[in-house]
Amino acid sequence: MRKLILLATLALAAAVMPSALASASPAPAAVEAAPTAAQLLAKTGSCNQISNGKYKTDEDASSKSVAVCDANGAVFWKADMDIDCDGQRTSQCNENTDCCYQDDTAFHQSDGKPLNAAKLPYIVVPSSSSIWKYSSSGLKGGGSCAVIYNGKVEYAVIGDTGPTQIIGEASYATAKDLGINPDPSNGGTDSGVTYICFKNSTVSPIENHANAVSKGQSLATTFVNNN
Repeated sequence: MRKLILLATLALAAAVMPSALASASPAPAAVEAAPTAAQLLAKTGSCNQISNGKYKTDEDASSKSVAVCDANGAVFWKADMDIDCDGQRTSQCNENTDCCYQDDTAFHQSDGKPLNAAKLPYIVVPSSSSIWKYSSSGLKGGGSCAVIYNGKVEYAVIGDTGPTQIIGEASYATAKDLGINPDPSNGGTDSGVTYICFKNSTVSPIENHANAVSKGQSLATTFVNNN
């Protein structure tokens, strides 16, 4: 009889123990969602201008209208988007599809090859000039950026440099992912694009878009919290 009571007690303890342990264990931490386009844009409503003057959006633009603005942990500008198809020669990006095609980019992949504009979301920063030196703001090749358009956010890297007087350019892949016509001959958009680049950041390797997304989402969260 004693043995039966003992066995019954042990069975009851075994049944209760897992649930007790489960209730004592801490719940897994919730994964914080990346900021929405609206949350990011809300932090770019005013501009603390750091550029010495403003940029044109295109060579034939009638006026200089785009300033580079400073923020806590980032710089940003609001412009158009021209299509950069430079770098590796692909069916989308070559001398036949792009009148101004160049087979190189300012920054290269980890294997030394130029970037692939058709595959990799990247943005173009103006080459350093008296207007603004991107390096003085903590930006560099492979730096992390968030590009916002029409309610969408694309995380990209700084992949190329452009003319000293013009701003607002990104790769074929960036435009395509944001729903913008990526054709280098007739694509892009005239306005409505916000570029937020995070200071002192690096995506490594530069060609790894998954790393760019995870790094960008983390920095974007910090940007929203600190501005």
